[in-house]
Amino acid sequence: MKILLTALSIALLAACGIETATTAATVAEMKRREMEQAKKNLEQAKQKIEATTQLMQERAADADKSKE
Repeated sequence: MKILLTALSIALLAACGIETATTAATVAEMKRREMEQAKKNLEQAKQKIEATTQLMQERAADADKSKE
């Protein structure tokens, strides 16, 4: 009887550990996806800033040319 209870206890604890590991893996995957999306957003923001800077420089150069 004691062996049966011990085996059952070990099985329950192992199942709990598996659930914890699965939850941790799920959370890690969600965080990885969030990081990828954040990187994409950052890259898009950089591209927009570069495009805006380029446009401003072109307009400034055009304004200088028109003054001459």
